[in-house]
Amino acid sequence: MTPPRTDTRQAILEAAVHLLRDGGPAAMTTRRVAERAGVQAPTIYRLFGDKDGLLEAVAEHVMTSFVVGKSRAMAAAEAADVDPLEDLRSSWRRQVEFGLANPAVHRLLSDPDRAAGSPAARAGREVLASRVHRLAVAGLLRVPEPHAVDLIQAAGTGAIHVLLATPEQTRDPDLAEAMMEAVLAAILVDDPGGVPAGPVSAAVALRAVAPDLEVLSAAERRLLAEWLDRVAAG
Repeated sequence: MTPPRTDTRQAILEAAVHLLRDGGPAAMTTRRVAERAGVQAPTIYRLFGDKDGLLEAVAEHVMTSFVVGKSRAMAAAEAADVDPLEDLRSSWRRQVEFGLANPAVHRLLSDPDRAAGSPAARAGREVLASRVHRLAVAGLLRVPEPHAVDLIQAAGTGAIHVLLATPEQTRDPDLAEAMMEAVLAAILVDDPGGVPAGPVSAAVALRAVAPDLEVLSAAERRLLAEWLDRVAAG
């Protein structure tokens, strides 16, 4: 009996992931993937088009699994009322570890052209945005949420790129942590344990909960959000 198409596709993806992690894109030849998956090479071309199509599918597969794990971790942190700042720190470290463990996937999905069309990359950004939103709701953010998300994503991607470009034995073990602290210093209020300092951070905190203020009408909530966005933008 011929295996279902979904089973065949899964077998090919798993074989390709194994080869990619062991030897990088060069090791992920169509012949080796076919042998490991127990299929004929034409099957790969029929399902993925060519090697580049397979490589993109593999990157999406690996990234999707990682993002699902991140999403579950965030849900668990919210349920357990974990401090949003510690949750963000933990997420940053997991992202760096993932990038270093999956250099080919990181390089593929940090390419702007590929990332724009990647559902997994978009989902990953949404998870990050949710974590940043928790900071805003807690009154810890002093810049608009989209700006904070951009800074964190840019810094994380850059840190991983630099580390991957450096021989493992000479990598700075403190680079990623130092980058994270620099970003946090730029986006957090000066006294995270206190009341938001100044009108901008107060506006960011109120903007985070504005959509939930049911005491206001929908039109009033939209107007309030517009005002707060203007204040937060400085």
